[in-house]
Amino acid sequence: MFQIKIKTSTREQGIDITSQIKQLVQKTGIKEGICFLYCLHATAAVTVAESYDPNVLKDITNCLNKLIPKGKWLHDRIDNNGDAHIKAAIVGPSLSIPIQNKKLALGTWQNIILLEFDGPRERTILCKIQGE
Repeated sequence: MFQIKIKTSTREQGIDITSQIKQLVQKTGIKEGICFLYCLHATAAVTVAESYDPNVLKDITNCLNKLIPKGKWLHDRIDNNGDAHIKAAIVGPSLSIPIQNKKLALGTWQNIILLEFDGPRERTILCKIQGE
């Protein structure tokens, strides 16, 4: 199992981690299989989205902020980050991406994105690659 550490720089941001995951897949030599990713945090998530146009990640953040605004959640009484917990729970902590011909089976505009909802922090993603 591999571990990736990512330092975020703002409270909310999307970080493309596709290249780091591709390197891990190449390192294993797996031809056909699956890549499992898991984010070890309750206020960050992983997803697949376009990152070539930075406006897509801004749109995702803006949409989530409209749906889940800051400052109106019961958990805010503890850490003032109730919105971050809800956003991360909705997006989800894990991904499964097929591996075909020694490559991640991602579409042309698909990238693996770490979504930070309560930064800046150091985030850890676990990566398990299985196959033959």
